[in-house]
Amino acid sequence: MTLEEVLIQKPSERAQCTGKALEEVLVSAKANDRLTTGVYESAKVMNVDPDSVSFCVLAMDEEFECDIALQIHFTLIQAFCFDNDISIVRVNDMQRLSEIVGDSTEQFEDAHCILITNPAEDSWEDPALEKLHMFCEESRSYNEWVPEITLLER
Repeated sequence: MTLEEVLIQKPSERAQCTGKALEEVLVSAKANDRLTTGVYESAKVMNVDPDSVSFCVLAMDEEFECDIALQIHFTLIQAFCFDNDISIVRVNDMQRLSEIVGDSTEQFEDAHCILITNPAEDSWEDPALEKLHMFCEESRSYNEWVPEITLLER
């Protein structure tokens, strides 16, 4: 899908399309061992090898809205992503995000930040990831620097 095709979609179609693309990317990245889950683990990866980070997902739900420490971490992660040209989105359903990146035997306590990495020596490409990068680029053109994506229910 080209940027022009994305632009002519209705907002509801675009939201559904990006939610599906995000889920596809997360499942694919998990299968290829390209996910980093957790605020502190993500910060370590960003500090050690920022060029390997391809995409960042921040998750928030009502339970953590008043967590000042988490909001400070989010602000720092966002600033880092902006400085390093890393696409970043927010999702409003941490439980659903945890279901996507976890499996039946593990439940992530900290799914507030998920990084999709792409080491330089490997050329892992995903069409859904390109679609998300285009979505982020389009959102920035409308001054929406951290767009929110709604994950589809199962």
